[in-house]
Amino acid sequence: MPWSNQSGGGGPWGQRGGSGGPWGSGPSGGGGNRPPDLEDIIRRGQDRLKGIIPGGGGGQIGGRGIGLIALMALCVWAATGIYTVRPDEVGVNLVFGRFAGLSREGLSYNLPYPIGSYLKPNVTALRTIEVGARSVETARRGPARPGPNDESLMLTGDENIVDIDFTLQWQVDPSKVTDFVFNLQNPDGTVRVVAESAMREVIGRRNIQNILTTDRAAIEAEVMRLAQNILNQYGAGVNVIRVNLQKVDPPSQVIDAFRDVQAARQDQDRLRNEAETYASRVVPEARGEATRIIQGAEAYRERSVAEATGQASRFAQVYDEYRKAPDVIRERIFLETMERVLGGADKIIVDQNSGQGVVPYLPLGELNRRPAPVQGGQTGQSTGSVVQPGASR
Repeated sequence: MPWSNQSGGGGPWGQRGGSGGPWGSGPSGGGGNRPPDLEDIIRRGQDRLKGIIPGGGGGQIGGRGIGLIALMALCVWAATGIYTVRPDEVGVNLVFGRFAGLSREGLSYNLPYPIGSYLKPNVTALRTIEVGARSVETARRGPARPGPNDESLMLTGDENIVDIDFTLQWQVDPSKVTDFVFNLQNPDGTVRVVAESAMREVIGRRNIQNILTTDRAAIEAEVMRLAQNILNQYGAGVNVIRVNLQKVDPPSQVIDAFRDVQAARQDQDRLRNEAETYASRVVPEARGEATRIIQGAEAYRERSVAEATGQASRFAQVYDEYRKAPDVIRERIFLETMERVLGGADKIIVDQNSGQGVVPYLPLGELNRRPAPVQGGQTGQSTGSVVQPGASR
């Protein structure tokens, strides 16, 4: 109801004359300040609202305006359900907390909050879990965890302790995004616990010597396989990419003594190798020498037996001939024996019946020598070929 109709036209404060206002301005027609009319302000606001929202009377305009404003607010609220999925992400749509579908790369839509929501896990990022010594960046951004000595000391199969630092790299399986979203409350913590448990199980089945020397690659492969099996049993939706052993040492408290033991074992192995090398060289030589001696003895035996057999056969043949002509065979044996005995000796023939001026002996050995050449083409005579009587040699 307009205020001008109250109190005889004097306004809400009952001024007289209709021109004074609530502050009692001067007489009619005076030049004093007059306050704005609230009715005019409301009327001007209604006119502006008519310009924005076309309609009928004042009451109808107010109802329609509220409806349109509510409709606009509803459209803005519905538009908040539009979101973008990047190439390395997969969108998971939720309605009242329940799974409602997946969204791939590009623009996607889901009912806006609080009815619906969405998650966009990264399925291509390679995430790293460090057990033991951690990098500075990881230690700075990660939550507080036990010190490296609390998680890297592990018991081996031969009841020794080894200090192992390793990393496990993993990523979300694109085909099992829902498992990753709904089954893991703390993905990093779960993967860390699984990696440490798998490493302890693998180390607990091996001796420390093999762990420190030859089994590094086998340990990495076995831990990777075991961790993947455990995560699959959990339904984690995680793929284990690789496991890297960074450091494998005895505990720092005993590492010096362990290195001394290792050095002693290396010396033992070196000396054993040298002894085996010497044995592998000497034993074949001794075996070869023994074989040579045996073969020489067998050859000597065969030769001796063959010679004895030949001599016996010859003797038997000579004896047969001797029985036929004893005198002839006896003479022949004598001559052959003398030939064999005197064949290589120097022989001198002495003639006891020689006359005056004749050399009493003849040196056959010197006569057989070839004369030595002399100058002028003449040949020298053999010394001793002519010896004067009474000369001595």
